[in-house]
Amino acid sequence: MKARFGVRRGTALVAALLVAVIALILPGSAAARTDDNQAHSDHWGVIARNTIGSPVAELRNGPYGPFGVTGAAARPPYGRGSLGIEVADRSTTLTPPSEKVDFGNEVDFFGKQLLGLRRVGFHVFQTRENVFDYGGGPTNMPNIRFEIDPNVTSMPTDDYSTLVWVPTASPVTSGWSPFLDATRTGYWYLTGGETTCNQAAQCTFAQLKASFTNVNARPTVYTVAVGKGRDFMWIGAVDGLRLNDYVYDFERDGVKVLHSK
Repeated sequence: MKARFGVRRGTALVAALLVAVIALILPGSAAARTDDNQAHSDHWGVIARNTIGSPVAELRNGPYGPFGVTGAAARPPYGRGSLGIEVADRSTTLTPPSEKVDFGNEVDFFGKQLLGLRRVGFHVFQTRENVFDYGGGPTNMPNIRFEIDPNVTSMPTDDYSTLVWVPTASPVTSGWSPFLDATRTGYWYLTGGETTCNQAAQCTFAQLKASFTNVNARPTVYTVAVGKGRDFMWIGAVDGLRLNDYVYDFERDGVKVLHSK
């Protein structure tokens, strides 16, 4: 007996098993399909439990400009939209008083193998005000954050940490940056001290992966997010989040998943 589309049932079962195995490797998405270069993922949004104050993380058109800027820096790198982010630095009664926001996905990456991550980064719309007026300087930038289960053999009860990428300064201060490659620039750290990579001893991407291997860890992912805070005021945008062979294009009508080698 043949399955639909003229494929033998046995072949279809083997193909389904291969898809299941491939899906265990970060990233990919439940919405990403090889026959559709513009699939949508419905699982992106503000992660409420990781949000402090009343920041903004909104899918929007643009930004275009600023005025007088032309070329690639004057428009979003993908489509017409982006993820607009706004956080304030002194707007809560907490310590510190700054805001925080994570715009991410708590569904599609759950259980993926973190060490399968090979390519990661994004594009940023940076402004001179973020650099010169809000106290943060050139490295006042948004982050990529992975909530993970570290799975460190010697720490069996430790099932949570946040892995953070902190970019270097954008080469563009009035418009859109080129792709900022998190495997080659900036630094990484873990919040829980599970490996030698922490806020006091930041790591390169290669050092980060080696730090897990050195403690026989097999970290898995809970969530993936783009965020900002808690430090300095920042008002700008992010687009083209890259995770391995997929680019997440932030558009006003949703997040498009683009397959890209």
